[in-house]
Amino acid sequence: MESMVAEFEALDPRFEGVGGDERVERIATGCRWAEGPTYVPAGRYLVWSDIPNDRMMRWDEMTGAVGVFRSPAGYTNGHTLDARGRLVSCEQGNRRVTRTEADGSITVLADRWRGKRLNSPNDVVVRSDGSIWFTDPSYGITSDYEGPGRAESEIGNDQVYRLDPATGELTAVATDFIRPNGLAFSADESLLYVVDTRRKHIRVFDVDAATGELSGSRVFADCTAGSFDGIRLDDTGRVWAATHEGVHCFDPDGTLIGRFLLPEKCSNLVFGGLKRNWLFVTASSSVYALMTNVRGAAPAYAR
Repeated sequence: MESMVAEFEALDPRFEGVGGDERVERIATGCRWAEGPTYVPAGRYLVWSDIPNDRMMRWDEMTGAVGVFRSPAGYTNGHTLDARGRLVSCEQGNRRVTRTEADGSITVLADRWRGKRLNSPNDVVVRSDGSIWFTDPSYGITSDYEGPGRAESEIGNDQVYRLDPATGELTAVATDFIRPNGLAFSADESLLYVVDTRRKHIRVFDVDAATGELSGSRVFADCTAGSFDGIRLDDTGRVWAATHEGVHCFDPDGTLIGRFLLPEKCSNLVFGGLKRNWLFVTASSSVYALMTNVRGAAPAYAR
């Protein structure tokens, strides 16, 4: 494990006190493109994807050991936990969303919309009602780097979906993105934030609590350092977003108030640890960890 100076930059007084440790730890390296970090509190470990190497990796918080969690892994990208603590994964290569059961078996949750194969599911979140929301850009089928080979999109569009937990019905809830990517709910789940990487911005929607329908689409923030990728919220409603220079932090009103700089291009992040105050960041070949003064918003399994 390697440590380095933690570079926090406050751009607004509202960022004061947001920092944490003076040093950031690089807890793993050697990946080709690290993505989709998810902290599993029951086992106190972190899981993430190494997409081009078609494997999922695991870091043990208690021992610091790093090893392969699963390989091959369907070129997985994003992961999350459902309300029962089961791992839900976006398999770009297999063009599906799956769940890992307690016995290690894999259940396919979604692989088609209106009879057509999904593009390459990218990132996923679970709402407290059990519904699963995920983005489906075409990265995994337009490149030989992040999937088994190039293929045509059967749907012809990159969309955001909601999977109903009771009926299994898959609904396209947003259809006007170019490349939908990271997504996250506000703490009260009344808002859904979704990255459009190609447009280099984050959009936010109002969520109907009863129907799950989205409305009131508006741009929340534009990226000033490359493009956005994965996003997470803390328990005050601030939005943390992976960018090409590190992690940017936005006030709930959309103002960029601070940033955490890293030496590699960032892809995604998650708050973890027993108090959800560890910030884990996947960035190119590595995974970084920093204990902060903030806590991540409670995920579905903790509500």
